[in-house]
Amino acid sequence: MPHRLLTPTGLMTTIYFVRHGEVHNPQHILYGRLPRYRLSQRGLEQAAAAAAYLQERPLAAVISSPRLRARQTAAIIARPHGLPVRLSRLVDEVRNPHQGRPAAELEAEGWRLYTNVPPGYETPEDILRRVLRLIGRLRAAYPDQEVAVVTHGDLVLAVQFWVAGVPFTDDTKNRAAYPATASITTLAFANGASLPALSYRRPY
Repeated sequence: MPHRLLTPTGLMTTIYFVRHGEVHNPQHILYGRLPRYRLSQRGLEQAAAAAAYLQERPLAAVISSPRLRARQTAAIIARPHGLPVRLSRLVDEVRNPHQGRPAAELEAEGWRLYTNVPPGYETPEDILRRVLRLIGRLRAAYPDQEVAVVTHGDLVLAVQFWVAGVPFTDDTKNRAAYPATASITTLAFANGASLPALSYRRPY
């Protein structure tokens, strides 16, 4: 059954899903939830470009994943608005058994991160379920307002697939255009609609 959301009001809520900027990752591993993975210099510049794009938007809140790279990106976006950054585990990085492995190994295996996921780790359904929970909360808390959410690539892709009605699997993920670092996926919910209008922008 497809996921559907109902809003408690007929007012529009606009949510900007921002993927964090490029990460300093000299070992070229899948860092996942490993600590201390910060933005690279290029990532800081990308975050500044995303902030410049959102600077004129009347943001009511900035929400971030707890990961350092997301918090850094969110702080840059929030600064011109004078807003605090609120953390939410609902948009945390995916809990995946492959973190710490070299990217070259994973590429050789076809990036099949969600095939035969063992207990204790997240499936695509788990990821989408928590993102939709946050969307529902934001629509209730910020009717007719705009909110920025800084998160991770697979979560943004899960949202894009949900709007498009595409199942999230290793195969569909590997065929898709993956969200660029510091890209902005905009969801605009209007008139109580269950599904939003979606647009995508890479502001640098």
